[in-house]
Amino acid sequence: MSYLRTFLPWIVFAVIPSGDWQWGALAALVVAVAIIVEQKRSGAGFDALIIETGSAAYFAALAAIAFADPHSGIHAYSAALSSGVLAVIAGGSLAIGRPFTLGIAKRTTPRELWELKPFIRVNVVITAVWTAAFVLTALALAYEAHTGHGHSTPATLIQIAGFAVPMVFTVRYVAHVQAKAGRIAH
Repeated sequence: MSYLRTFLPWIVFAVIPSGDWQWGALAALVVAVAIIVEQKRSGAGFDALIIETGSAAYFAALAAIAFADPHSGIHAYSAALSSGVLAVIAGGSLAIGRPFTLGIAKRTTPRELWELKPFIRVNVVITAVWTAAFVLTALALAYEAHTGHGHSTPATLIQIAGFAVPMVFTVRYVAHVQAKAGRIAH
């Protein structure tokens, strides 16, 4: 559920019709800010809100551009740009040694495991997969936009796959690691 909440602003932006992209960006901004406020009130640290904070900044900028010029050339590439921004946020979190999934994983993992190398390594792997998925999605969506198919069914399927594939990987990889740890412990 936490990954769904993390990416909810992006989902909101993706489901609002493209012709209303300025309203989609504004709605995504509102959702991102609401999530940050709600999560901070529940005690989450900013390490658990890396994507949400980046999302709020991105959608604030995109909404400003979209309202200032609804016919901006950025519009055609907004889906690709969105995935590209997620790739930068996720990749940046890896580069600074704070994989964005680490803060999310800490919410459901006992504190005594947080500093262990296997726990950190699992989150590096998961964040790297998310980063790669965002990069590939951005490239595929940029190609679709460049060829004039940016608002087509294939583009929608690319966006869905860009979230679904790393989500499925995350669930399966975590289950695999936990099962392996269980076998070692016994």
